[in-house]
Amino acid sequence: MTQATTHFTTEIRDRIDAFFARLGQGLNAYLESRCRRDRIEALEAKSDEELARMGLTRDGIPAYVFRDMIWL
Repeated sequence: MTQATTHFTTEIRDRIDAFFARLGQGLNAYLESRCRRDRIEALEAKSDEELARMGLTRDGIPAYVFRDMIWL
């Protein structure tokens, strides 16, 4: 069995950790937006009158769909 051992300085380990943390945050944001795209498309398909009954305008659809992530 082959075993490889690498020794990184604390600074390099911290930079690697930070890279993967940023990558993970980007993936989370991407996955969240992909999951909500169907909801946005469904609302975009509604008429202006239907949106008005919901208290929405077309410009407000993204904020409505992502309201749990946005504090205005």
